[in-house]
Amino acid sequence: MRRQDMYLEVKDLKKSYGEGGGYVQVLKGITAGVEQGEMCVIQGTSGSGKSTLLNCIGGLDTVDSGSIVVDGQEVAGLNSKALSNYRREKLGFIFQFYNLVPNLTVKENIQICQYLTKNPLNMEELLQVLGLTEHQNKFPAQLSGGQQQRLCIARAMAVSPSVLLMDEPASALDPISTAKVEELIHELKEQYTIVIVTHNMQQAARVSDKTAFFYLGQMVEFDDTKKIFTNPEKVETQNYITGRFG
Repeated sequence: MRRQDMYLEVKDLKKSYGEGGGYVQVLKGITAGVEQGEMCVIQGTSGSGKSTLLNCIGGLDTVDSGSIVVDGQEVAGLNSKALSNYRREKLGFIFQFYNLVPNLTVKENIQICQYLTKNPLNMEELLQVLGLTEHQNKFPAQLSGGQQQRLCIARAMAVSPSVLLMDEPASALDPISTAKVEELIHELKEQYTIVIVTHNMQQAARVSDKTAFFYLGQMVEFDDTKKIFTNPEKVETQNYITGRFG
């Protein structure tokens, strides 16, 4: 990857929790970059630091040291007001758990996100692209799991972000719903830089351009997805892919 094309870049990122005997270093000097319009999947064992990295990029967690640059802006160390502006102007979040407002309709759930930005996406276009037009007056409990996840993606897109951060976006879905969400994610790649955390190796191989493999807080390997899954350089990556641990 050419460094000048990096839209999102982390350098020597370190993060720990606790103190004394309970001190745990969760991220141990992570360095990686994603180009604009690329999709990067973060894979790895439970507790390897995947979601922590996503939270740090999203400004939901502070870092001990290192750099996070998004679209030329240094994110690490921003004050609360600047961090709020960064999240509102640059980011869209899709979490494993839907975080929808239960007593608001589909349309109203999207509208409350649109109010956060000066340049929201057109409501009718959002509903159409996400396949939610006929469901716009329903409440979240009246939707299927796949429809609820599409609503979460619509809420994330509503603020016109440049980066989408997704944490296990299809983990609670059946195979048919998962396929539909993956198809949507693939289409979104043309407009957004996307970082996804997922345990699903098949999903990673299907949708991503780059794959990072994490183990015990370290990024063991980061490369083109095809290479990671067909010819990994590290033994740890090979063992994870073949199911020897994970």
